[in-house]
Amino acid sequence: MTITNGYCTLDELKSALRITDTLDDRLLENSIEAASRRIDGVCSRRFNLDSQATARTFAPARFDHLEVDDIGTATGLVVKVDLTGNGVYSTTLTAGTDFQLEPFNSFAKSEPVTALRALDTSFPVSSRRRATMQVTARWGWPAIPDAIREVAVLLAARHFRRADSPLGVAGFGELGVVFVRRTDPDIEALLSPYRKVAVA
Repeated sequence: MTITNGYCTLDELKSALRITDTLDDRLLENSIEAASRRIDGVCSRRFNLDSQATARTFAPARFDHLEVDDIGTATGLVVKVDLTGNGVYSTTLTAGTDFQLEPFNSFAKSEPVTALRALDTSFPVSSRRRATMQVTARWGWPAIPDAIREVAVLLAARHFRRADSPLGVAGFGELGVVFVRRTDPDIEALLSPYRKVAVA
C-alpha cells in the first residue's frame, strides 16, 4: 500500500516504535493514513499541498476583506469576481494592485495565506450571501509543520498499538485495571494552534 497524503513516513513511525522488520508495514501504513485523516478532522484543515490549482467560490462578508481556505503557494493563484450577480466570474483581479495576501510573509514561514484584503478596489458583497468571488489556487499548506508530523507519529503509534489494548484495557497494575486514556494531553497541546476556527 502507498501512503496518500500522510503526515509522517513509514520510516519515521517504525523508528518511533523501534520496529526494524517489514512484517507489519501494511498495518503501519494504515495507521499513518488513519492518523493523518484524524488530524484533518480535528483541525478542520489539511496540511498537504494540492499538486494542481482548482477553483473555489466565496461570498465575502466585507468589501475589503475575504477569509479563504488555506492557500499554500502563489503559483497558479487567480482571483476573479462576479460584478453583475449573474454567476459569471468575468473580472480578474491583480495581486499587489487590487488585493494583497494575508498574513504577510506566510509563504516565507511555510504557512498558508488565509485571507485576501482589497486595495484599490472593493470586493462585491451580496446581500443574499451569493458567491461573488472565485479563487483558483493550490490549496493546503506549503509544508507539513513539525508539530503535525509529531502528532501523526504519536497518533499512528497509538492506533497501531491499539490491538494490544482490547476494549481500552492496557493491562493490570498494582491498583487494578490500567485503561488507555481517551485523549493525550501532548497531542492536544500540539494540535491546538493549528485548529481552524469556523467563521459564520
